[in-house]
Amino acid sequence: MARIAIAGSLNMDLVAGALRIPAPGETILGTHFFTGCGGKGGNQAYAVAKLGAQAAMLGCVGDDDFGRTLRANLIAVNCNVEGVAEVAGPSGVALIVVAATGENSIVVAPGANLKFNLDAARLDGARLLLLQLEVPLLVVEKAAREARRRGVQVVLDPAPGQALPDELLRNVDILTPNETEAAILAGIEPGKLTLASAESIASQLRARGAAIVIVKLGEQGCLLVEECGATHFPAPAVKAMDTTAAGDVFNAALAVGLSEGLSLPEACELAVAAASLSVTRRGAQASVPSREEVAVFRNAL
Repeated sequence: MARIAIAGSLNMDLVAGALRIPAPGETILGTHFFTGCGGKGGNQAYAVAKLGAQAAMLGCVGDDDFGRTLRANLIAVNCNVEGVAEVAGPSGVALIVVAATGENSIVVAPGANLKFNLDAARLDGARLLLLQLEVPLLVVEKAAREARRRGVQVVLDPAPGQALPDELLRNVDILTPNETEAAILAGIEPGKLTLASAESIASQLRARGAAIVIVKLGEQGCLLVEECGATHFPAPAVKAMDTTAAGDVFNAALAVGLSEGLSLPEACELAVAAASLSVTRRGAQASVPSREEVAVFRNAL
């Protein structure tokens, strides 16, 4: 299998379920609580490994129980963690509220993730590099630049949403914003996107340097926009229990498909199916399906 490197965050998720997400200043009673391994980088690395590809996680954890648990959870699915450094201080933590509808609200305390400093030599031999924005932007920019120098395909999940320099976008092969992140990158008010508005924003981002843009549209699936035009991949109807990490599962499955030689449309179909299955389960890494489970799910559609 081709090697997929994932550079990014590792967080311990502290998750509370509630009937709805509270308004500012409001206290409500929850329905349940659990902890789970997360972080956008860790989620993508875990998903890549569980979906059957060779994964190598590059990141940073603290010298605490959370850090040890985060590393052990990746090792359990045969993800290489030699590039996960341990530093003094707390590991990253995500505080997550999940509503009965499956929607979530997340606050991240980065902890050790802010101390992550990429060792570019660990990109040698990789075919793809998955990036996100929960580590310092300078590190993300360095990773994309070093990957480009080595001929490694760069897939950037621009989350959490923020303005990005064109220089970074020019080093990105595939940009995968969700609706909110796409709007932020375009400098407009976030909201529900139509296929037409998603294509318009994606075209703007391509003009700024991103070679290919895939807008993740939740229950609408995704929209692939490349030089030859736009293609919509609808999502199957499922009962969403928890959307946490669905975007990470999408990116991981996309990378796994591409590493196996699938065409970009075929990889998008695999990614939509894997993400759709993941939202029917609670948790971040706990919701990640195996490749066999995705195959059964797709055959049943």
